[in-house]
Amino acid sequence: MGLFSQIHEDFKNVYNNDPAIHSRVELFFNYPGVWAIVAHRIAHRLHNAGWKRLARVIMGINQIITNIDIHPAATIGSRVFIDHGTGVVIGETTIIEDDVLIYQGVTLGGVNLSTGKRHPTIKKGAVIGAGAKVLGNITIGEDSKVGANSVVVKEVPDRSTAIGIPARVVDKGRCKDPFSHNKLPDIDKEMFEYLLKRVAILEHVMVKENMEILEQDLELEQIYDTFIKSMKS
Repeated sequence: MGLFSQIHEDFKNVYNNDPAIHSRVELFFNYPGVWAIVAHRIAHRLHNAGWKRLARVIMGINQIITNIDIHPAATIGSRVFIDHGTGVVIGETTIIEDDVLIYQGVTLGGVNLSTGKRHPTIKKGAVIGAGAKVLGNITIGEDSKVGANSVVVKEVPDRSTAIGIPARVVDKGRCKDPFSHNKLPDIDKEMFEYLLKRVAILEHVMVKENMEILEQDLELEQIYDTFIKSMKS
């Protein structure tokens, strides 16, 4: 696909991903994520053509304007949408396939200073929640979902949901609607519920055992009192 066709598709993609847009004026002034993608399209082609310093300058200016940091060497597919975008960081060897949705504060970063592939691969249709950190040369599978503020350091299979710090896959192969953020499982809540129920069971057992001991102690006290009285009489 040509550069201008891809940019036209980027602009058109806003209407498919954000119901809040009502005019073209908003597109020009309220969507830094779109402009960051457009700047990257240009810088990426310059980078691949050998104009690496110019490509870095373009993305540096883009970072100042949009507060989105994308390395010009990163590979970004078609119809990728960065919603709001503030604080997004996309590293040099990152690969983002088509139809990926990225929210504000996301980092697609590395975990070491080695050369070669050291940043994530985000497969087609994935959704990366606000504030999530996806680190290292790992793959987020097709149509998968990373919960907000999660830290992902391991592979996420296709159509799965990963949440937590570090992130764990809690819905493997069952993420049918990656946009349903309100349906993310709350593993902390589930763990607390388990612990509370467990404590309640243990308390019940202890109270029951203590009651039996108390009853036995009372019986012994009565026997002792009877013995003492008999000795005095």
